[in-house]
Formats: sequence, C-alpha cells, structure tokens
Amino acid sequence: MPGAGLTIVRRVRSLLGAEGVVDTHQDGLPRVTPRTTEACALVLETASDEGWKVRVEGSGRWAPRDLAADLALSTVGLTRVVSVNAPDLVATAEGGIPWDDLRRALADHGAWLAADPPGASRTLGSVVATGTAGPLRTGFGSLRDHVLGLTLVTGDGRVLQPGGRVVKNVAGFDLTKLAAGSFGAFGVVTSAHLRLRSVPRADITLRAEGERDELLFGALAALEAGESPGALELLSPAAGGRNAWTLGIRLLGSETAVEHARRSVSAAAAGALEQLTPAAAPEFWRSVAAGATERPVTLRLGAPPSSLADALDLVSHHLDDGWLSVSVGAAALRWSGAAPPDRLRLLRAAAAQQEFPVTVERAPGDTLRAVGHFGAYREGIAPLVAALRRAFDPQGVLAVPTGDG
Repeated sequence: MPGAGLTIVRRVRSLLGAEGVVDTHQDGLPRVTPRTTEACALVLETASDEGWKVRVEGSGRWAPRDLAADLALSTVGLTRVVSVNAPDLVATAEGGIPWDDLRRALADHGAWLAADPPGASRTLGSVVATGTAGPLRTGFGSLRDHVLGLTLVTGDGRVLQPGGRVVKNVAGFDLTKLAAGSFGAFGVVTSAHLRLRSVPRADITLRAEGERDELLFGALAALEAGESPGALELLSPAAGGRNAWTLGIRLLGSETAVEHARRSVSAAAAGALEQLTPAAAPEFWRSVAAGATERPVTLRLGAPPSSLADALDLVSHHLDDGWLSVSVGAAALRWSGAAPPDRLRLLRAAAAQQEFPVTVERAPGDTLRAVGHFGAYREGIAPLVAALRRAFDPQGVLAVPTGDG
C-alpha cells in the first residue's frame, strides 16, 4: 500500500525515540534497529497489534532479504558482551554481536566458545536461531550444547528468559533448546548465556586426500579406536579446496593428549596424513566455514555414522556432490549449491523414507516459502510445530517459513 512504509517508520520512531535507529532498506522496506530488549519487545508488540509482518535479520548474510514483510527488525544494535565469568566458564552476550568480536572478547579472558559456525560475519543471535554448527560439533556437540539460557522476545512482544547463567540448570521446560535452531519462529534472541571452555594448550590439524569412501572408512575407524577429535570432517574437492576428497582432523587439548591422539588417528585413518602449519590450519578451517555460504542454498542432513555413505549417495543423486562437508562423528552432512524447490522436495521425501531429517538452512525467499526450513519428516510433527508457533506468535508476525503447513 503506498505510504504504508512511511507510516510504519513514523510510528516506530515515535515508539522508540533514542532506543532504536529507524531507516529503510534500498528496496524501501522500513527497518528498525533496537538497542535494548525492551525496545525490541515494544516493536513486536506493536507489530502484533497492527498486523505487521516482521522479518528479523542480523548482519543480513544468512536470512534471505527477499522474504515478504512490512518491517525488518535488525539485531545489530545489540552488541554488548554483558559479562564474562572465566573461572566458572560462562558468559552472557547480546544477540547482535558479530561472532568474531565475541570470540576475541572471550580470548581476552582466556576463555573459548568451542563452536565454529559456517558462514562469514555471523551474529550470535543468527547462529543460535539457526542452530548452525561447524566441524567442531564432532568433539564439542551441537550449538544447543553451548547455550545455557537466553532472552527471547516472542512475536507478540513478551520477554521470556528460559535457562540460566549456570551450567547445571535443568528445571522446567527446556525452551532454550527449542528456540535454538527454530530459525526465529518463536521469537527474537536478544541475548544468550554461553558455556565456555579454557583455550586449549595444543591445537593441530591433520589432512589426508583420497577416495571418498576410503577416507570415510578411515574416519569411522579412528572413532572406533576410541579417539574423540575436535573435528573429523570429510570434504568434497570443492569444500576442501583440493583436487580430491579431503579428510580434515583437528585435535585439541593438552600437549600430551594431542600427541597421543595424533599417533592413534594416524594409525587408524586411511591415507597419508600431513600436519598443517600453525598458519595454514586456521585458514583451512576458515575456508571450509566460508564456503557454506558462497552458493544460494545450504542444507544439512542428519544420518547415523553407519549410514553416512548412503546419505552422501542420496544427496549426490538428487542434487550433486559439488560442495559437501560431513562431520563424521556428529553424523551430520552439509551441502551447498543451487537447487530449485522441486529438487529439494524430492530429496526431503527420499530422506524421510530413511528417517534422515533435512533442514534447509538458507535459500532465496521464494525457495524457502516453497519448501520451508525443516518441513516434517515424521508424521505428526507439522501440527506440533504449528501449535508451538501459535503459542509464541499468535498473530503470525514473524516471517519465518518453517514448512509446518
């Protein structure tokens, strides 16, 4: 409607005053950048009352910018590290802080968040909302394992604070884990309480090249030998930046433990392992992380370790084997490339027959509207997700195409 955007801009400016910046995208969509959780809540409460559709974004490099909405809400005004308790290995940070800034701030305290999410220039809130984890999920778990609690502003402006600031906090319904990986369907993450670790004293990367199945067999053999590497990643040539399939192994811990693991892994893994230099290793892993967002569509698929070869064949058959990254120990596969909605539907249907969940992590808006982020691969899930969305966003304010029907 002509003039509607200008009306929204004026209304939001009058609501927030100095607590938020209001401007417009190049396409004319009004955008608000709240500086506090309370300001974010006020915007969403008003949107719910007025019937506005709101698209939530962080740095704008993960969520699609072409999803239909009346207002964009950006979290980049929420950038504080609220607290770091290094002795207790916990920290609290706001959702709009860039991941690299958070990592550096924690390092200043001798602390480390053992996660390496894919993509560049991500914000903490984006990583939590999408539940994206990189190669370190093999040794340190999924993103949910690092989030102790959070502040969530629902679609109708309620401020919820599930979880807590301590490691042992298990009372009540675990809304924290529900929100992490929901793609913002239940609300906006404005802050998170994080589980930290001490910076490892030793950190080395080993790499081997060879045939896909041979490397996969070697990786599984290393796990069966009792080793728990921080990362055990099987990479296609495009993902590994090599001419052949690559197995990347990252070992972290004390110098004694890392040396023991290096010998054990070298004996079990197939192919000749080379140890990357201290300068080359970080660049190798950065390249893997960045590659996940260099193509228009990124998805992840879960499968038991014994079925990873079948999962790879399934993806190669329905899509291609261009950019593929497999966290062998975590039983997770990530693919990135170009794919129309009908191909994604066929893959999801074929994967459902083997109970492999397929999550479309990022894609153009039209594609996401057609297939949804995670859809339903088991009977009865779609109505449950839809009911949860109504509980947290009664008016359907949040523009999040989950595929729940």
